[in-house]
Amino acid sequence: MAVFVALGAFLMTLAGGWTAQRVTDRRHLVLGLAGGLMLGVVGLDLLPEALEAAGTEVFGVPAALLLFVAGFLLAHLVERLLAGRQAAHGGEERDARVPEVGLTAAAAMVGHSAMDGVAIGAAFQVGGGMGTAVALAVIAHDFADGFNTYTITSLYGNARRRAMAMLVADAAAPVVGAASTLFFTIPEKLLGAYLGFFGGALLYLAAAEILPEAHHEHPARSTLLCTVAGVAFIWLVVGIAD
Repeated sequence: MAVFVALGAFLMTLAGGWTAQRVTDRRHLVLGLAGGLMLGVVGLDLLPEALEAAGTEVFGVPAALLLFVAGFLLAHLVERLLAGRQAAHGGEERDARVPEVGLTAAAAMVGHSAMDGVAIGAAFQVGGGMGTAVALAVIAHDFADGFNTYTITSLYGNARRRAMAMLVADAAAPVVGAASTLFFTIPEKLLGAYLGFFGGALLYLAAAEILPEAHHEHPARSTLLCTVAGVAFIWLVVGIAD
């Protein structure tokens, strides 16, 4: 049952990527919406779950928040190192946006989607009602995952072929994750640590890259409204799941 439900996440992820691809003539609106979706996923979904799952504190600070900061700093460090390496080899920096950063971020999205599949499988092991609630949340926000995966990969200068490959990988990841729960489960504290770390990296991309790019050439009210709409959509998904 969990694998069957994960197929719905597969289709929803592809739908999100297809939507991002079709509206390239409104790129600033796409980026504004993507930034809002990412901000909503981090603040309203990932961090609360990470804090609840990780539990422990390190020197008075929740471990999930420490890993959140570490994820943010690592994303910044990786971007600067890759940009510096390209500049050292005579390549154009393109405002510090290099294809490897987009691929790395998309790979992180794929890993997160695999964890979504694990969450579906684990929830169905608890009971049908819990499984249905978690599946609803995952399927709904996988639209945002597909949208963001395609957008992030393309934003950093990767060819459409690479963006589509990462989108397909992101779509398949929940199915693989759900199937894996037939053989093993991830400890709750480890899952919470991962969610905190991934949330920090995702927030960096939203705040330092996606949203500034969205408002760079088109500081329009419509772009801001798309960002707010993205956050509101994730809020709605989280509220329905609870």
